[in-house]
Amino acid sequence: MGALLYFWSAALAVLDHDTYFNAMEPTLPDLIKKDLTIIFCGINPGLKSALDGHHFSGRSNRFWKVLHQAGFTPHEIEPLHDATILDFGYGLTTAVERATTRADELAKEEFANSIEAFKTKMTRFKPKYIAFLGKPAYMAFSGKKQIEWGYQTEELCGAKVWVLPNPSGLNRGFTLKDLIAHYGELYLEIEEPDTFLVN
Repeated sequence: MGALLYFWSAALAVLDHDTYFNAMEPTLPDLIKKDLTIIFCGINPGLKSALDGHHFSGRSNRFWKVLHQAGFTPHEIEPLHDATILDFGYGLTTAVERATTRADELAKEEFANSIEAFKTKMTRFKPKYIAFLGKPAYMAFSGKKQIEWGYQTEELCGAKVWVLPNPSGLNRGFTLKDLIAHYGELYLEIEEPDTFLVN
């Protein structure tokens, strides 16, 4: 009997430990409001960004530099002032809420479990464009196994969809120049609508 009580006490201790640390995991609030021109959707928050409470605050992340040099903002926004992106008609969210050091630490089930909440959010806030930063989230949400960079022919929750390379410094497949070119195409599209639309 004593051994059984010890077993249950140990099990509850583990459960309480896991529950406590799961509750303590850092999260990163969206920067979002209704009728934005673009909502940029990252895969999930980087752990440093979540701890800092500011989007794309990792030293090697190129998002803010690329956003400025591609024409979206008149100056490079500092992560500390990330909320000012709303002033330009853009917002920030993530496909999966859980913060990790690397996006490839996420399980497929985490994308699947996030789809409905994401669609509800997009339906509520009604952005004109959703720009996915990296292919994994859009592939999971659309069910497509192959997608191209740039404009996607199918809308999502009434919004036009673009897929852009992830600006993370870990994404060595794209130079700063490459990123600016890809993001610049989206900027050109919002300045001159239908430039890249397929008939």
